[in-house]
Amino acid sequence: MNIFRLAGDMTHLASVLVLLLKIHTIKSCAGVSLKTQELYAIVFTTRYLDIFTDFISLYNTFMKLIFLGSSYSIVWYIRRHKIVRRSYDKNQDTFRHVFLILPCIVLALLINEKLTFKEVLWAFSLYLEAVAILPQLVLLQRTKNIDNLTGQYVFLLGAYRALYIVNWIYRYFTETHFVHWITWISGLVQTLLYADFFYYYFQSWKTNQKLQLPA
Repeated sequence: MNIFRLAGDMTHLASVLVLLLKIHTIKSCAGVSLKTQELYAIVFTTRYLDIFTDFISLYNTFMKLIFLGSSYSIVWYIRRHKIVRRSYDKNQDTFRHVFLILPCIVLALLINEKLTFKEVLWAFSLYLEAVAILPQLVLLQRTKNIDNLTGQYVFLLGAYRALYIVNWIYRYFTETHFVHWITWISGLVQTLLYADFFYYYFQSWKTNQKLQLPA
């Protein structure tokens, strides 16, 4: 654990809290992609199976439970809550996320650190997390009115991954033999996907205008 890893974890946690705050208090999921939330639920499920077999620390276990519970809660709210689900725009959220899942499965089977069930699932979760934001970004491009909480949610998600990259750089120079190519490349791809959003987010903040992404 170092300050960059902790900052990344707290930023990730903040992104989840912002989204839950929007859904629970406003009773609206407008502008939120169910496809992305389902992908994150798959990511956390496949990555955190070791919660039943390996104990690292109370902090580690607590964070895993938070992200597992929150991801399924968000999916439930959008799909089942009698008020929240009315604000979900399925006509705009049309990204076929199965076309992200299948290539990630193939890639995990071909490129992994060890050909075991747990390691393949771990690699799959990294590959899928790298592209899970795509349905959300596409939805934001189609949405003319991006509310502040949705914009903050996406920004915090991107910031979390950027902080993790700083964490990896720090660990590379301070720890012996710290090399994780799969994690690094997946994280870099994920961060690059946010680059366009970051640009327009800071432009809207600087000019004090409503956030809009080009179609």
